[in-house]
Amino acid sequence: MSEHDVRAEIDTTVPHSARVWNFLLGGSDNFDVDREAGRTLLRLFPDFAAVARTQRAFLIRAVRHLVLEAGIRQFLDVGSGLPTADNTHEVAQALAPGSRVVYVDHDPIVLAHARALLAGAPEGATDYVHADVRDTDLILEQAARTLDLSQPVALMMLSVAGQLTDDDAPEDVVARLLEPLAPGSHLVLSDGVDTNPALVEAVAAYNGSAANTYQLRAPERIAGFFAGLEPVDPGVVPTPAWRPDAGAGEPPEGTGVVSAVCGVARKPAPA
Repeated sequence: MSEHDVRAEIDTTVPHSARVWNFLLGGSDNFDVDREAGRTLLRLFPDFAAVARTQRAFLIRAVRHLVLEAGIRQFLDVGSGLPTADNTHEVAQALAPGSRVVYVDHDPIVLAHARALLAGAPEGATDYVHADVRDTDLILEQAARTLDLSQPVALMMLSVAGQLTDDDAPEDVVARLLEPLAPGSHLVLSDGVDTNPALVEAVAAYNGSAANTYQLRAPERIAGFFAGLEPVDPGVVPTPAWRPDAGAGEPPEGTGVVSAVCGVARKPAPA
């Protein structure tokens, strides 16, 4: 797809999740409509920006664990969003320069900025797949250009399952992406939950005008995405509570109303 075609596909009349998330993280790759949606989210749920930052911190901790403790050197980051600080390849390749990373997103503005996601360490490799998360066969086919699927891969899905409706059968989407991955692969997943009334109100307001809606789900439903996998301690927990860094200053969300949960789990060898 040419740069002209990409720009023609970018719709600036309705908010898009990647651009709104970019605004919440303090980025500049967004439009007035995205900033308006972001401000509405913050008005109804002032902690939304903190949730975005907390999820980025979880990504860093999870990738660090996978590289240093699990020996993972391949990452498939689905729903990567716009490039920002501490992208998956930056974290992984800083620890293991030979790491290979494939990013996946369907937003044309992410495609327009994909070059920034491809500037990895020369010893490793990075690639970008322009595809919807539902197109699992396409994702896996194109990811195999860079990743060796016969070796363990970390499947990263942060705030992605929430962009699938129940009609999309999100559990099946996750299972289809995991199915061809080798034993020893890991699922890294985090999503918003429906237990915080202020967050529920904010997301409902966002969904009223957004190009792609977001579905909050019960923590137990999100835990179900890890069915059949071996959970990495401490299991599926509020996002700030997953192996927090000492002195990181993240709120101990387990003591209050939970906004998002996360987990990391390993694919076992066949019985």
